[in-house]
Amino acid sequence: MHKNLVIVESPAKAKTIEKFLGDDYKVLSSYGHIRDLKKKDLGIDIENNFEPQYEIPSDKKKVVSELKAEAKKAETVWLASDEDREGEAISWHLYDVLGLKPENTKRIVFHEITKNAIQNAIKNPREIDINLVNAQQARRILDRIVGFELSPVLWRKIKPSLSAGRVQSVAVRLIVERERDIRAFKSKASYRIIALFNAKDKEGETYEIRAELNKRFNTKKETLTFLDECKISTYTIEDITTRPSKKHPAPPFTTSTLQQEAARKLSFTVAQTMMIAQRLYEAGHITYMRTDSVNLSAYAINGCKETITKTMGENYVKTRQFQTHSKGAQEAHEAIRPTHMNNETISGTAQEQRLYDLIWKRTLASQMAEALLEKTTATIDVSESKEKLVASGEVIKFDGFLRVYRESYDDDQEQEDDSRILPPLSVGQNLERKLITATERFTQGPYRFTEASLVRKLEELGIGRPSTYAPTISTIQNRKYVEKGDIEGEERKYNVIELKDDKISDEIMTEIAGRERAKLIPTDVGMVVNDFLIDFFPKIMDLNFTATVEKEFDDIAEGKKEWTETLSTFYDRFHPSVEEALETQTEHRVGERILGDHPKTGKPISVKIGRYGPVVQMGSSDDEEKPRFAQMRKGMSMETLTLEEAIELFKLPRSLGDYEDKEVKIGVGRYGPYVHHNSKYASLPKKYDPLEVTLEEAIEVILAKREADAKKHIKSFDEEPDMQVLNGRYGPYIAYKKKNYRIPKDKTPEDLSLDDCLAIIKDQQENRGKGRRKKTTTTAKKKTTTKKKAKDTKKK
Repeated sequence: MHKNLVIVESPAKAKTIEKFLGDDYKVLSSYGHIRDLKKKDLGIDIENNFEPQYEIPSDKKKVVSELKAEAKKAETVWLASDEDREGEAISWHLYDVLGLKPENTKRIVFHEITKNAIQNAIKNPREIDINLVNAQQARRILDRIVGFELSPVLWRKIKPSLSAGRVQSVAVRLIVERERDIRAFKSKASYRIIALFNAKDKEGETYEIRAELNKRFNTKKETLTFLDECKISTYTIEDITTRPSKKHPAPPFTTSTLQQEAARKLSFTVAQTMMIAQRLYEAGHITYMRTDSVNLSAYAINGCKETITKTMGENYVKTRQFQTHSKGAQEAHEAIRPTHMNNETISGTAQEQRLYDLIWKRTLASQMAEALLEKTTATIDVSESKEKLVASGEVIKFDGFLRVYRESYDDDQEQEDDSRILPPLSVGQNLERKLITATERFTQGPYRFTEASLVRKLEELGIGRPSTYAPTISTIQNRKYVEKGDIEGEERKYNVIELKDDKISDEIMTEIAGRERAKLIPTDVGMVVNDFLIDFFPKIMDLNFTATVEKEFDDIAEGKKEWTETLSTFYDRFHPSVEEALETQTEHRVGERILGDHPKTGKPISVKIGRYGPVVQMGSSDDEEKPRFAQMRKGMSMETLTLEEAIELFKLPRSLGDYEDKEVKIGVGRYGPYVHHNSKYASLPKKYDPLEVTLEEAIEVILAKREADAKKHIKSFDEEPDMQVLNGRYGPYIAYKKKNYRIPKDKTPEDLSLDDCLAIIKDQQENRGKGRRKKTTTTAKKKTTTKKKAKDTKKK
């Protein structure tokens, strides 16, 4: 019998903590929340002051019974879930469900899993903070009300299976509005002038100097006039200014900045970053990963100082504390940092090592000296023109923190490149013109959000908290309101004019403009849902309102506000708008656009959200003849689709003729254009336009599909048509009744008989059964690792 039972929320955390405690302690995991709002209905008694109705999910009942049994055996139960609101709620639910008593229950918190931190927490236990619990369940209940009441409205007004959420809907709004800003943006052209000169130093050695005109010309005429002036000009250094400057290190990581830098530097998704950071925390490598604080403990600062002094010298040390500026900064955690700064590397997966390295370098750099730079600017006089050219350069005099870490940016224009070094120059020095280039450039429209830049925007607006950024971004993608994808861009012509050897050349070049990678793009469904919610639920979609609600949650957590008061105020305004939206009748379906009439048939053509997504319709339900429907092609949008483009869509499916006495058709389905022949489908490669592809090209696609299928097929059996031996991505396998079975290495796939296949299947089915039975008895708890929040608040 153990005197002490310690309960944490994850098995990995339990394993690490157990190493630091003696034999008198047993550490078990609750595997996340053990209780949540009822799933079958609202789960909240609104009439009874928003009393939550909790239930223990079926997959948690065994965990709960085991924890109850162990709690009865222990003299003291230590609730050691995370120190934020979610962790506090987990401890509160454990206390309630396990029937614990105050005299033998202690709540302990720590922001890092180290021996000192755990032992210190044991020495300084506290009671469960009911204010934190109430803040957590206020969020959970409010979000349940919004989702539960809004979703049926969307089902009825737009399409089935849609859902809405308070923070997620606002995030979609930001992405939709950015997309519309991009579409509305009109680019303006101007000419950028870059000049290359040769200059000689005192020893007669020649250097190249790059200079730029300190303005841009709006017209080609102005540009040619300037180049004509340059033809007959001499070039002289008119002025040189040198000024020292400093670059300061960035603060240590918060949840938000870690997600942003991991996306930029490591190409991690926001969810991936949090999953890896959680593993690093639970293994004792870093401090708690959900924080909006940039504060470092004295222990961490001293650790940085020792490491910097040892590896680089005292002149690289400059200790400092940073101030948190984010809106509504929550619990006063530390920044995300390594638990021990002398551990430059750790053992673990490659991803864990890369993220740890990023955290270690950022933390170390935050306590290093500024980089000292010298910026030099030379103004060049053009004798026959009033314009001036400017050459600039930068020299790093002392690298300081740059020796360890450089911060990344989302977009190129966020940082200037002054890293060129100017050769020694003197006022009055003559320069030899080598080349002057005038390039037509275009004003840049707003960029689409990446996951990282959306996190930054949400944080700036005070929407959400460290624990909600990753789930929010995952949710809006899972609901198909937003897709992460690439924008291929469009070919654009631009003008390049060069002055070289007193001759002016004029060329038209082409480039791809607007190409973007891994950006968040709203779907048609996301845009329609967004517009509907803004029309009928402007309060929910208001950015300031959402941020204000977050601030109220903060006030509840600090004991400044009663949680039921926040819910009551919100519900009294929200519920009537739901009823109004349900009762409102509209002439057209929500999101439907009437494009016009078909020029030949006179039938109306519209685009709308159908049961399975966007669809183009020709005709109406009032006609004798049934309406025809067409799928939009990839890259098309409901908002920008024209009547002409819609008419083209109805040319599909189109018949190309016969091949092998069977008709060949081209069509477009949910997964793109296809060739249909002899009851079989083959995807049409991107290089072909479905409206222009020829019969000969379609036959090539058919034959290529047959060849691929032939390579895939190894063997089949007439007496058992469901049985096939196939070639797959990872090698040969047996396919039988919609299930796959691997072929043992000592078997030759081509030589297998039907009996051989049946024997392999039987053997593997029996082994799978044993594995499942074993798993059920030993690791049944692992089925639920992340149950979403659970709450309650009746004060004991």
